[in-house]
Amino acid sequence: MRGHGGSGQRGQHIFGILDIGTSKIAAAVVVADPSRANALGVEVLGLGLQRSKGVKAGVLTDLDEAETAVRAAISQAERAAGVALDSVSVSVSCGRLKSTHFAANASIDSGVVTDDDMARMMDGGRAYAERDGRTLIHMNRLGFRLDGAEGTSDPTGLAAWHLSAHLHAVTADEAPLRNLLLLIERCHLGCDGLVATPYASALAATTEEERALGVTVIDAGAGTTSIGLFTDGRFAGAEVVPVGSQHITFDIAKALQTPLVEAERIKTLYGTLVSAQSDEHETISYSLAGEEDGAVYQTTKARLTDIIRPRVAQILGLARERLGQNGASAYAGERVVLTGGASQLLGSSEFTANHLGRPVRLGRPLALPGLPQSLSGPQFAALAGLALASGPERAESGAYRDRVAFPRGYFGRVGSWLKAGF
Repeated sequence: MRGHGGSGQRGQHIFGILDIGTSKIAAAVVVADPSRANALGVEVLGLGLQRSKGVKAGVLTDLDEAETAVRAAISQAERAAGVALDSVSVSVSCGRLKSTHFAANASIDSGVVTDDDMARMMDGGRAYAERDGRTLIHMNRLGFRLDGAEGTSDPTGLAAWHLSAHLHAVTADEAPLRNLLLLIERCHLGCDGLVATPYASALAATTEEERALGVTVIDAGAGTTSIGLFTDGRFAGAEVVPVGSQHITFDIAKALQTPLVEAERIKTLYGTLVSAQSDEHETISYSLAGEEDGAVYQTTKARLTDIIRPRVAQILGLARERLGQNGASAYAGERVVLTGGASQLLGSSEFTANHLGRPVRLGRPLALPGLPQSLSGPQFAALAGLALASGPERAESGAYRDRVAFPRGYFGRVGSWLKAGF
C-alpha cells in the first residue's frame, strides 16, 4: 500500500508526518478515518524514532547526517505500518519564525462577496506577508469586516462594497526552509505541507475550551523553545527561542567536567528545580570526561539544582521577552500550558509560574490511538499536533499542503498549498 496524502479504503486518508528535532527525529504513518471509534478521528499505524543528527536548534547543519537519520525513521515507520510513503507533512521551527498581524482589503464591485473576491483579498495578504524575502508558512483569518462592521465569520454571499480581513501570518527565512525541503527531496519524498511547530504543539497540548478562552503554550524542546498563542479558538501568535533543554545538559557537562551522555543521564534522573534542605546531603555519582580508570566522582543534588535553575530562568526570560513583543499575547489570556521534554523537570510548572507571574499547568499531548503510552509524553507534543494538523479535516487550520505533485519545485508548491487553503 502506498501512502501519499490520498484516500485509502472506505474513505480512509493515509498520510505521513515528520518531526525533525534537535534530540530526536520522529516519523509516523497516520490514518484519518471519521468512522473510527475515537474522538480524534486519526490513528497511528506506524512510528519511527531515531536520535537526531545534523540538526542544531531546529536548523540543518549537516545534510548527509540528517538524511541518514530521517531515512531510518521513515523506514521504521513504514515497516511498522506496512505502508510505503510518497510524501510527508513536516514541522517547522527553523528560519527565525515570526508572527505578524495585518489587515487585507478588497473592494466588492458586484456588491456581493464572492469566492473570487475572497481569493483576491488573500492573494494581497500573502504578498504582504512575504515581503522582505520572508517565506509564508502559515496564514489564518482572525475576523472579517463588511463595510466597517465586524462579527462576520464567513462573508461569502453577503452584500457589501468593502471587505477587510484581520490576518495572522507566520513567516520564516527562506534559506533554512530550502535546506529542509532539500533534505526531504534527498529522502525521495514529497512534502505535503509545512506546519509551524508552535501551532502543532499547542494543538496537541490544549483542549478546545482552553483555546477558545485563550491560552499560551510553551514547548520547551531540546534545541528550541516554541511559543504558541490561541485566542477565541484561533491561532494568533508564534515565537521560537533558539535555546532549549540541551543547553541545560551542556551546563551540567561543563560544570561537572563530565561527558555529555553522562550529563544527560544526570539531568534525566536527578534534574529538579525544587530546592530542599536534604539536597545538600544527597549525593550523585558520575564519571569525569577523559578519564579511563573508572574513577567515580560525586556532587550534591543541591549543586545540580544550582546549575539547572539559571539556564531555565534564562529560557523563561527570553520567552517572556518574546511574549511582550507579540501583540497577540494581550488577547491570549493568562493561562499558560507548559509541554516539551524540559517540562518533565521536577518543579517546572511552579518555577515557570513564579517567573511569568501567571498560572501554569503541565500539558501532555492528546493520546493518539496506536501510539504507545511510553511515547505519548510531553516531548512528543509536536508530533501529536502534527498528526492532528495534517489530517483532511484541518484545511482551515492554516497547515497548508499540496495533494498533487507540482513540477515547479518545492517553493512553488508552498504557494499552491496556501492558495488551496482559501
